[in-house]
Amino acid sequence: MNEAPDSFKRLVDIMNDLREKCPWDRKQTIDTLRSMTIEETYELADAITLHDWKGIKEETGDLLLHIIFYSKIAEEQNQFSINDVINEICEKLILRHPHIYGNVKVRDDEDVKKNWEKIKLQQGNKTILSGVPVSLPATVKAMRLQEKAKQVGFEWEKTADVWEKVKEEINELHEAIDSENHLKIEEEFGDLVFSLINYARFLQIDAENSLEKTNKKFISRFNQMEKEAAQQGKNLSDMSLEEMNNIWNSIKKQKLPD
Repeated sequence: MNEAPDSFKRLVDIMNDLREKCPWDRKQTIDTLRSMTIEETYELADAITLHDWKGIKEETGDLLLHIIFYSKIAEEQNQFSINDVINEICEKLILRHPHIYGNVKVRDDEDVKKNWEKIKLQQGNKTILSGVPVSLPATVKAMRLQEKAKQVGFEWEKTADVWEKVKEEINELHEAIDSENHLKIEEEFGDLVFSLINYARFLQIDAENSLEKTNKKFISRFNQMEKEAAQQGKNLSDMSLEEMNNIWNSIKKQKLPD
């Protein structure tokens, strides 16, 4: 970390050069960068899921470049500079950690999160649930909403109670299915997923990351199933479900890397 000031200045200087001399970089705006920033964020998320430290290093660098890029454009429009960005986050961190930079006492990380939410309300957030981006993926948003509600005590006391809620939602989904009311089925399915995400929190599991690992496992096994079918001189589309299941179960026993 001691090398950060020199390396950071080097990156800022390169950004200044690119903005002045490169036609592509000179053309970019905050609007054109937006979709690329989202893509870079997801690439970082992928690297984190895989615990790919080389990838994490690369993708955090890409994100840092975007932060400097936005700051450069803002400076050109007399809005703010990269120094303003850094100083503002420093002030925010100091203000929201009074147990480090003040006299507040905390027992654990839960007290820290509760203080954080209280301070945000004092700073102008209108409700406890403020600050959860509208465009967040639904699974991540559900986790954030539940975490925020927890900070004011709106939380189940025991893990077993949360599982009972899951079972209740399963029953309600079955009732909706029996009613053949599509809108009700959709509503109850959403309630079930929400309760399962809540249960994941109590198990100290990141529901989004857990699902993504399952996605990757499915992709790996499905691709392998295609290869094994090809080795038999067949296409999956020409095989029966029983034949495909036989290959699938064989692949599961092989314990291939996910």
